[in-house]
Amino acid sequence: MSDHKQELEERLSRMVRSSSTLMALLAAVRSLHLESWCIGAGVVRGLVWDHLHGFSEPSHYDDVDVTYYDKSANEKQDEELTRRLLAISPSVRWEVTNQALIHKWFLKAHSQIVTPLRSLEDGIATWPEYATCVGVKLNADDTIEVIAPHGLQDLFDLKLRHNATRASADVFMQRVTSKRLIERWPMLSLVNAFSGPD
Repeated sequence: MSDHKQELEERLSRMVRSSSTLMALLAAVRSLHLESWCIGAGVVRGLVWDHLHGFSEPSHYDDVDVTYYDKSANEKQDEELTRRLLAISPSVRWEVTNQALIHKWFLKAHSQIVTPLRSLEDGIATWPEYATCVGVKLNADDTIEVIAPHGLQDLFDLKLRHNATRASADVFMQRVTSKRLIERWPMLSLVNAFSGPD
C-alpha cells in the first residue's frame, strides 16, 4: 500500500471513530458474526463529505447499507439478518445485501444476466460512483477496516464520477439528481463520466 493510500485510509478511520452513531451501527452489524461484511455507500460517503464541507450536524441518511458475502447463504438470509439488526436498532432503515447472490437479483428485477461476484470487494467495486465504492468494518479487536477497491481519492477530492461496471450513465445521473448530491454538498464536482478514478 502506498503512503498516500494508507494516509487516506487512516483519515477515514479517524472520521468513522469520531462518529458515535456510525460506531454503534458497526457494532450492531459486527454482532451478527458475518465473516465478510461492511457498512458502505451513502453512510460512509456522507460522513466524509459532511466533514470536508465543515457541517456541524451530520447529514440525514435514508438507509444503512450493510453488504456481505456468503456463498452458502440462501435468499432468505438477508431478511433474517435485517430482523436481527432491527431488534438491536429498530429506528434504523437497514438495507442488507448478500453480494454472492446479487446476480440473481439482477435477473429477477431487471431480466439482466450478470456474472456472479467473487468477493465482497468485487461487489463494492461495481457500485455506481467511484466515490461510493467504499465500505468500513469494525473488526473483533475494534480496529476499523477500510474496503475501497478503487481507492479513496475521488471520495476525498469531492468528485462525482460514474463507474460504468454495472450502472448505466442514465442510472448514475438519476442517482445524482434523486439524491440531490450536489445540492446537499455544493463543493462536489461532476467529472467526466467515462474516465476512471485517478
